[in-house]
Amino acid sequence: MNQPRSSRSFKIPLTLAGFVLVVLLGATAGVGSYTFQYAEGLSYFSKDPAACKNCHIMDPQYDSWLKSSHHTVATCVDCHLPHDFIGKYIAKAENGYFHSKAFTFQDHPEPIIIKPKNARILQQNCVDCHESLIGDMVHGASHAEDAVSCVHCHRSVGHGDAVGMGRWDPQIETSAKELKP
Repeated sequence: MNQPRSSRSFKIPLTLAGFVLVVLLGATAGVGSYTFQYAEGLSYFSKDPAACKNCHIMDPQYDSWLKSSHHTVATCVDCHLPHDFIGKYIAKAENGYFHSKAFTFQDHPEPIIIKPKNARILQQNCVDCHESLIGDMVHGASHAEDAVSCVHCHRSVGHGDAVGMGRWDPQIETSAKELKP
């Protein structure tokens, strides 16, 4: 005797733990989506310098870049991220993590000071872009332990001294030299 199955036999057992898990996943997805939308998350995949000032702490950097000599030829990405595809997105992810952590917990210096690893990327990008001009002068010298960084002498090129950036910090420069390429 086959009896037709009632709709009750297909009932999905929903335990309290399952219900809590579904609610937590939904809340996480909702808050994550809202945060990504609010923070203009897609803009971080672009090369637009305005994306860097989504965080208001970067306003001085953006404003000073607008007044800098490099403003018409280089964006934030050109100077502060590696030029290869994989290196660029690894650095973006790493910097994004540290920036969001620092801004969330408010444990960053004012004005923001470039980290040694990023100073090394900046140095490499200076050499890459100006290689035809300085290639003979710095051939191999940019990675030497006693190499002088480009921003040692040209510290106001990207942001200028007017807003407190571009200042020379011997401790940062020394730390940058300690990193091996």
